[in-house]
Amino acid sequence: MTIEAAASIGAGIFAGSLVVLAFGLDSLIELASAGVLMWRLSVELRHGRRFSERAELIASRIGGGLLFALAAYVTVASLWRLYTGVGEAFSWPGFIVALIAIPAMRYLAYRKIAIAEKIGSRALRADAMEAVTCGWLSFVVVISLAAQWLTGAWWIDGAGSLAIVWFLVKEGREAWSGDDCSCC
Repeated sequence: MTIEAAASIGAGIFAGSLVVLAFGLDSLIELASAGVLMWRLSVELRHGRRFSERAELIASRIGGGLLFALAAYVTVASLWRLYTGVGEAFSWPGFIVALIAIPAMRYLAYRKIAIAEKIGSRALRADAMEAVTCGWLSFVVVISLAAQWLTGAWWIDGAGSLAIVWFLVKEGREAWSGDDCSCC
């Protein structure tokens, strides 16, 4: 995730690509979420289940809040780009990293979901949903960059970035409230 974040953020900044930059920022959010999750599990190990329920709620809400923050950033930045008529330059590094991330994130998300169901952890489920979001964002990045490369249309970066916002908000709401979590 660290390599994915660094490569995507660097490629996004270099190419001026919001969709690649958002992908890299999502990777940073996943890293932060993993840190919060490790904290939550350490609380349970040190203090037992009673204390971990409170830590579970805090960790789940942090995961949801991070998804909301990413959704807000992507929305504002995408709308600004569409309003100002600023597009991206095609990014081969961003394209390659996103292409590799599609199957990697799918595998990681399924493993995290399976473990979340076994241990009954909303926080791990929220972390898994961030991996799912990263997988979808990877797909959007690949499609957006391929379409931009093929057509040269300036608006594809902004439109492609907006395509993922609904998913970020949906998963953020579920993480925040614990809804639709069959594991809990």
